[in-house]
Amino acid sequence: MSRAVTLVRSNALSDVAQYAYAATSVSGARLIFLAGSCPLNEDGTTAGVGDYAAQAAKAVENMHPALEAAGACIEDVISTRVLVASTERADLVTARDMVRAAFGDHDVPSTLMGVTVLGYEGQLVEIEAIAAVID
Repeated sequence: MSRAVTLVRSNALSDVAQYAYAATSVSGARLIFLAGSCPLNEDGTTAGVGDYAAQAAKAVENMHPALEAAGACIEDVISTRVLVASTERADLVTARDMVRAAFGDHDVPSTLMGVTVLGYEGQLVEIEAIAAVID
């Protein structure tokens, strides 16, 4: 199946970033805007309380059914924003590394942000995503 997303790299920018610097979608692609994916269990409780890596993994896991319901998969994601409730860079890196590992070779452009608080009790990580598909 042909994909709508193309990751864009530039030799004019540092290669330190572990993601593509830009992404494009083909003309006529349908964009899918996911709500922030949270590390919630089916019963509504927060998974991995106190554990940035576990919460990042659960948030990615919870993205899959939302993507599938919209007719997409993780390879259709065109960009992400990872929100981490912490002032410590190490916590942000822990969450980012888990998200990056879950995306594998599909290293989409991503913004990593430290925030003061997230919406659910004990929540440390939330992931926003946009996807593009060809219908």
